[in-house]
Amino acid sequence: MGFGGYNDVSNHGHQKKKKKYAIIGISSILLVAMVAAVAVGVSRSGHDDSSNKNNQSGQVSTSMKAIQAICQPTDYKETCEKTLSSAAGNTTDPKELIKVAFQVAMREIKGAIANSTALKDLAKDSRTNQALENCKELLEYSIDDLTESFDKIGAFDVSKIDDYTEDLKVWLSGAITYEQTCLDGFENTTGDAGERMKAVLKTSQELTKNGLAMVNEISKFLSELQISGLNRRLLSEESEGEGEGEFPSWVHDGKRRLLAAAASAGNIKADVVIAKDGTGKYKTINESLKDIPKNNNKTFVIHVKAGIYPEYVVLDKHMTHVMVIGDGPTKTKITGNKNYIDGTPTFKTATFTVMGSNFMAKDIGFENSAGAEKHQAVALRVQSDMSIFYNCQMDGYQDTLYTHTHRQFYRNCTISGTIDFIFGNAAVVFQDCKMVVRKPMENQQCIVTAQGRLDRREPSGIVLQGCTIAADPLYYPLRAQNKAFLGRPWKEFSRTIIMQSQIGDFIQAEGWLPWMGNFALNTCFYAEIANKGAGSGQAQRVTWRGIKKITLEHANKFTAGIFLGGDRWIKPTGVPYSSGLL
Repeated sequence: MGFGGYNDVSNHGHQKKKKKYAIIGISSILLVAMVAAVAVGVSRSGHDDSSNKNNQSGQVSTSMKAIQAICQPTDYKETCEKTLSSAAGNTTDPKELIKVAFQVAMREIKGAIANSTALKDLAKDSRTNQALENCKELLEYSIDDLTESFDKIGAFDVSKIDDYTEDLKVWLSGAITYEQTCLDGFENTTGDAGERMKAVLKTSQELTKNGLAMVNEISKFLSELQISGLNRRLLSEESEGEGEGEFPSWVHDGKRRLLAAAASAGNIKADVVIAKDGTGKYKTINESLKDIPKNNNKTFVIHVKAGIYPEYVVLDKHMTHVMVIGDGPTKTKITGNKNYIDGTPTFKTATFTVMGSNFMAKDIGFENSAGAEKHQAVALRVQSDMSIFYNCQMDGYQDTLYTHTHRQFYRNCTISGTIDFIFGNAAVVFQDCKMVVRKPMENQQCIVTAQGRLDRREPSGIVLQGCTIAADPLYYPLRAQNKAFLGRPWKEFSRTIIMQSQIGDFIQAEGWLPWMGNFALNTCFYAEIANKGAGSGQAQRVTWRGIKKITLEHANKFTAGIFLGGDRWIKPTGVPYSSGLL
């Protein structure tokens, strides 16, 4: 799986040495790979592992050298070596060292949660209190993703090495994002709680990013080995996927037909029906949540009949494999109006929040009706891994769709808004979707995307493919005074790719807008290729270092089949889906 070559951490000059290790007669290819990576790391560091092997001090020395090697690709080597040396004992097994690194990170985050509770007593205003309370929740999510990563490392299956390493990267990216979302909550708060929380989380953030660096090193090492048959997606960038007629393990026979794209709500036998008029089991969506089996691995279908549902819905992390189907994206609508101006943190303003993995939504609308004057007001927040939205509508103004974390796919959806109305740090692909710029307040500009990648190794980014970026009729006459842009870099390594899409003439010629001063202009990754429309010309685009000219071959790395591994989990559902370039 490719993630943009400009920021890859190179290992040039070591390939021959790595291949020598790959042919050693050891039964587990994975073990060979990990040990080889450590050995190469030792040679980089200039350490000699040959002395003092026959006594206790020699064992300690060998362990320390293994730690130094596994820490070599990380950005925070001192933190890595210090924490591992105190927790790893005498182990030299790189797999165990990575597991220890995850354990230490989890321990640090648990300490941060305890500190957030202690700091709450010092908070002098409501926003600070809410930020600290949200931190506890977000850091629990971070621990969840680290736990998933720990378990995956412990159960490595060599035949599925490509999926394993990509899962690890996605989950570690999620953990990093949740930690930062905690800190983002302190913007515009009083007192020093925010700075103190930042100090408390410093080591946790460094350790989590170090874990991502370790996994990334192993992944790149395997890719460079070019071992035939080992790693299809990473090595060849081809996803064979499951057959057209096959379904993922979580789709049992009775639900297969429900996932077919041609199915209409009328011929679906749902597990529970919601109807405002009383013709269903419940009149509200929230009443039905108690029927959802916890940690389920079979699809649970909720049919929400036509109507306006004014409620706030949260599908928690235990509500997995849920499918919500409406009667049409403008006929079935879930609506709310929580917003930042009235005192709710952005993270908590969402009308509909989905956390449990393998979520699907079809033919339904999500709205935040707070209006432009209320600033941040989320309609839909998604942290569900391997989630799919088909023929859905998300309406709001600022921060309409929060693609928070993990892998997400949107097809034939409409998203409307004003400022940063598609934002977050998921690995997300929008295919054949429509982005509609709405009329903002008099003093506001409009920005379609604000991507939040924090670390150059994260597999995240916003990809628009075959989409249409259009203007609402009420906005279009104001396009000269309320200027519109494709995106701005919310975080340091912000990444957005727009390809094979239609861009309206109201998008400014410079295309992209700075966030603040020179922040992230050199480190972001913004690319446009094979687009059409009066707003697609690149002659007058901004010339930041982060604006990239890419080829179609490079763009292919950001298609759903490769960027999301979509042949494995999107294709079998029956949702219309293009694996590669259109």
